[in-house]
Amino acid sequence: MTADVWLPIPPDEIDGLPEGPDYRFWNGGDDFPADPADCAFYVVPYMKPSPLCVRPMGRMSNVRVVQTLSAGIDHVEPGLGNLPAGVRLCNARGVHEASTGELTLALILASLRGIPDFVRAQDRGEWLGGFRPALADKNVLIVGYGSIGEAIEDRLVPFEVARVARVARSERTTARGPVHPLTELPALLPEADVVILSTPLNESTRGLAGADFLSRMKDGALLVNVARGPVVDTKALLAELETGRITAALDVTDPEPPAREHPLWRAPGVLISPHVGGPTSAFLPRAKRLLVDQLNRYVNREPLRNVILTTGASTD
Repeated sequence: MTADVWLPIPPDEIDGLPEGPDYRFWNGGDDFPADPADCAFYVVPYMKPSPLCVRPMGRMSNVRVVQTLSAGIDHVEPGLGNLPAGVRLCNARGVHEASTGELTLALILASLRGIPDFVRAQDRGEWLGGFRPALADKNVLIVGYGSIGEAIEDRLVPFEVARVARVARSERTTARGPVHPLTELPALLPEADVVILSTPLNESTRGLAGADFLSRMKDGALLVNVARGPVVDTKALLAELETGRITAALDVTDPEPPAREHPLWRAPGVLISPHVGGPTSAFLPRAKRLLVDQLNRYVNREPLRNVILTTGASTD
């Protein structure tokens, strides 16, 4: 295995990389580190725009693996059609669960307990007392019950919620209880005090939280989006927020970021964080461990982890 491996982290900063490949550092700069046609294993730059990430893919005629450092793969999907058949696309399952779970709980607690109001009151030198909703005894609905959804539930348990309902693309049973299919979502929404979106972005989830979805949420419910911005119909969400019927905490938005004059910034009852579910101090060591494991598997011709799809393979 002497073909190139492109890494967005300098290879001399990653202990344990296997011998054999030629490691090239590229984190999205204007100049490629080598001929893309010589790249066999492409690790996509992290938190970079989609056009930049896919820019070399059309010239990677000999690539065998594309590895993202994110849980989602939507930013590389536009380039998949330019790849040869047989390329394995892998995501970063195991890297972001803890950080995204932490942020989800932070957004829920901050929204329910009114932390943004306290910060603004502190700036004014005002003591803002009063009663606020607690997370305890609330019904929580997690839409998108993969590894991140599981991590979120792990962190919900100590807060004594009344119930956690789980929804994924297909029905299954877990140690914690049933996972409902998406078809049952309309019946589950009216029962939830907190609705968490942690689903991948694909054609079945784009605009999932639209006018009908939002109208089924109970009065006073909180919508939390740690998935992707386009999972929520922003226009429909703004219409609900303006009535004051529901509130929202959004780590991702559509558009992202919103323009300075976008009404989402000033909508009542909304808390926005700037897509920071993954980039924490936990990211780099976990990303390095993933890359070392995957590259050792690749060099030793062992099965790779986290294979999402293989180009040219039937989806039937």
